[in-house]
Amino acid sequence: MPSIIYKIVPATLWQDARRHGEFKGAAIDVTDGYIHFSTAEQAIETAARHFAGQDGLLLVAVDGDRLGNALVYEVSRGGALFPHLYGTLSLDAVVWEKPLPLDATGVHIFPELDR
Repeated sequence: MPSIIYKIVPATLWQDARRHGEFKGAAIDVTDGYIHFSTAEQAIETAARHFAGQDGLLLVAVDGDRLGNALVYEVSRGGALFPHLYGTLSLDAVVWEKPLPLDATGVHIFPELDR
């Protein structure tokens, strides 16, 4: 499994995480009981399906190796294995965070992703 995984998150929610030193998840994560992540190959489709046209987002890169046994890859969309974190995300595992702006057509512009 890739060591770098990605979380798309509203910037305002991420600011709260920075203040507290950990990320407990977005509303969907709390409802599902784990924090949803994507691999580099899955991130663009995740943005298109779940965040279409939304501005004010960040793409957060996380070192999955630092999450231990709380990170589990489980079958999800299209039978693909998606990384799910059963617990809170310590900001110590964050590699970087970058804005995820929209282009003129409303599609997110992604930075280069580590694969």
